[in-house]
Amino acid sequence: MSEALISLTDDGLYCPAGDFHIDPWNPVPRAVVTHAHADHARWGCGRYLAAESGAHLLHTRLGAAADIATVPYGQPTEHNGVQVSFHPAGHVLGSAQVRVEYRGEVWVVTGDYKLDLDPTCQPFEPVRCHTFITESTFGLPIYRWETPDVLFGGVNAWWAANKAAGKCSIVYAYALGKSQRVMAGVDPSIGPIYTHGAVEKVTRAYRESGVLLPPTTPVSEVPAGRGKAKPWAGALVLAPPSAAGSPWARKFEPASEAVASGWARVRGARRRKAVDRGFVLSDHADWPGLLTAVRESGASRVLATHGFAAELARYLREGGLDAGVIATRYGDEEEGSDSGKQEVEG
Repeated sequence: MSEALISLTDDGLYCPAGDFHIDPWNPVPRAVVTHAHADHARWGCGRYLAAESGAHLLHTRLGAAADIATVPYGQPTEHNGVQVSFHPAGHVLGSAQVRVEYRGEVWVVTGDYKLDLDPTCQPFEPVRCHTFITESTFGLPIYRWETPDVLFGGVNAWWAANKAAGKCSIVYAYALGKSQRVMAGVDPSIGPIYTHGAVEKVTRAYRESGVLLPPTTPVSEVPAGRGKAKPWAGALVLAPPSAAGSPWARKFEPASEAVASGWARVRGARRRKAVDRGFVLSDHADWPGLLTAVRESGASRVLATHGFAAELARYLREGGLDAGVIATRYGDEEEGSDSGKQEVEG
């Protein structure tokens, strides 16, 4: 092949034949975006193309005036002779893998993805291709996720025990995707669920998109009447990680705090966040999931990006695949800071 179908430029992944970028790092005329997280859907592009189910989230992120065109999953659209289609990635609502085909050659850019079932978004769909660009956020064998039943059974037991002790339960989880997955997974009969304003803003976009979630009440809408006891004891509060340790969080005391993150698999990550519990909940594929996605793509060439890209690529080469690393700027939204997510969490 004389020229790569997708190449890396100063603005990110670029398809020369189609003259568009995929998840560009800077404003560009034409952006094909995999999902609404801030490190993949940047402000200021001339025109956006995305999967239809993510429309409400993208407008929430980019503003009502943004020029966003959407197409259903699996429906191809053509740009300068290049066929583009979106396929479920299972990461968050509206997340997609981008399939790019030109003159019989097929590449797939996964964006972020997971194989675990998640009631808040469509499940990951394997897409056959020649070259597979895969994330590798958790590209080490140590990262293996529990089943949702086991995971949320633990969350429910922790919440119920806190309720019995007269405490509030605070879970710090990213406002876009992770918080909604927590809502959908817990047992709402245990107690009421309250939300940080940033979480509620995104939750409304989920509901507008048809996702069924249990009732939630924004903390800001709880009356501040004098002499009246607050309803926090026994409640579950969902907030972005940036709220941890803030005056906003301290008003729920006495409270037990937890973080929901794939990094909680490593005990040091829990200590760094100074919380009581770490629930291993990720919107990214674990090690078995990454290997399954690569295998089911049928790709003869794999390019790993961000996270443990070099380690994953080396493992795949040892297994006989043509594998390498492509250095993108996508962030690890489950990392300790809220870098790249402040726009969502407001």
